[in-house]
Amino acid sequence: MADPEKNGLCMPTPPAQVVCNPPVLNNIIVTDAEKAGDGPVTKEILSSGHTFPDLVDLEAQTTKPQRKWFSHLRYAMFTTYRRLFTIVFCANLAVFLYVMTSDRQLLALVDATAVNLVSCGLARHPMVVNAIYRLVCSLPRSAPLFLRRIAAKAAHYGGVHSGCGTASLVWYIGFVAAVSKLYWTNSPISTSTGFTFSAAPIAVAYIILVLLVVMVVVAYPTFRRKVHDYFELTHRFASWLILALFVVLLMLFAHEVCRAEQQSLGHFLVTLPAFWLLIAAVVVVAHPWLLLRKVPVHAEPLSSHAIRLHFSHTPIAFAKGIQVTKHPLRDWHSFAGFPDPTPEGKNSKERFSIVVSKAGDWTGDTIRNPPTHLWKRGALMRGVGYGLRLFSRIVIVTTGSGIGPCLGFLGDENRPLIKVIWQTRSPEKTYGRDVLALVHRMGPDPIIMDTTRDGRVDMLPVVRRQVKEFDAEAVFVISNPAMTQKIIYEFESQGIPAYGPIFDS
Repeated sequence: MADPEKNGLCMPTPPAQVVCNPPVLNNIIVTDAEKAGDGPVTKEILSSGHTFPDLVDLEAQTTKPQRKWFSHLRYAMFTTYRRLFTIVFCANLAVFLYVMTSDRQLLALVDATAVNLVSCGLARHPMVVNAIYRLVCSLPRSAPLFLRRIAAKAAHYGGVHSGCGTASLVWYIGFVAAVSKLYWTNSPISTSTGFTFSAAPIAVAYIILVLLVVMVVVAYPTFRRKVHDYFELTHRFASWLILALFVVLLMLFAHEVCRAEQQSLGHFLVTLPAFWLLIAAVVVVAHPWLLLRKVPVHAEPLSSHAIRLHFSHTPIAFAKGIQVTKHPLRDWHSFAGFPDPTPEGKNSKERFSIVVSKAGDWTGDTIRNPPTHLWKRGALMRGVGYGLRLFSRIVIVTTGSGIGPCLGFLGDENRPLIKVIWQTRSPEKTYGRDVLALVHRMGPDPIIMDTTRDGRVDMLPVVRRQVKEFDAEAVFVISNPAMTQKIIYEFESQGIPAYGPIFDS
């Protein structure tokens, strides 16, 4: 029998396994969480009063899971992101130590700094990120599970970004030290002439050094999470200023080296790799801002806690998100988009939505004062969910407005079979029937837990049970950092692939 959802039709809304809210979507089956023994037992209750066997028996979840050797070290401390960071940084450090003992020390330090700065920028460029996902996650589902498991970790590319950024500081410190030594000892730049460095390039070099140190410090995860808006503004404007000062420094440096070595300035620049790398860096930084546009938005208030924003300015593809703001020079916010259904029940690639839930000043103001237009920049960028298309069966675990990014799976005609576990407060009241209908379209019998009625439930036993019964190949989590990391560690340490947003990139 053909799957109506894969043919683009809207499936009849199936009953949820756990809906701790009054029945939604006119379902005749509701559920009730009851306390029994050490944990709650969930039962389906028909309108006639008859019950089915419990679907999620938490009493059975008393056995401790078998974890891999060194699981805490591998999956909690030395994550894939940190492994990539370590590889990139250590490779740079090894070359740095070699260059510090070489003859062409000064020019090599300039070039290596430029290489790392360009690589750092490219690792965040939307087109490069999309290409990484497209390339790495192109394996067929028939490929061995261990290969698909590795490929789905494409989201950890942020380790390359931060590794190159930190390494560029090391290279630049080496450059400043070498130039300062020549300046303070009044040593000639070239042995063939007696010219020395003037104060101008030295002053600019130290200003750049201070700005680089500030950028690395504010990018530290703890600082960034506590004052994210300040981090974002500092990171953006400091990077622009550093780029502008690098242009000044390069021209001053080239002028004085050419004078000392009696070369043509033009010939020196075109043969200096750092010159072309600097041009590449300018292009990488400027390109997303050249695509800056103010686009119309249709706001659909859902409740005092959430709003759904509809866009129609560009088509959307599976697992892509949009960066939006009310003012282009202030804080930007990223949201995963999902296609809007057409009146015929099919997904429209021309129109898409995002769900904004109250989580701070910007989101709160957006809900209170629905916008008619928002600024967007760059191209729509793929996210962590793209790697989940490598698997045949997955369990999605989410809380609150995390359901929004999960709905992006509706945009993939070849999506895996999905089991949804969603814990939120008053799901119908907060997000509306349309969003709940979309949740039901994602996969059969979604488990929806209402925290308003029954409080927060430990989701791990529920997820363990569903992974086993659904025969899932992987787990996908979108929640707060603590919950996301807890569930990912729980399953990764048992050898079950688990993925979620990266919070330290």
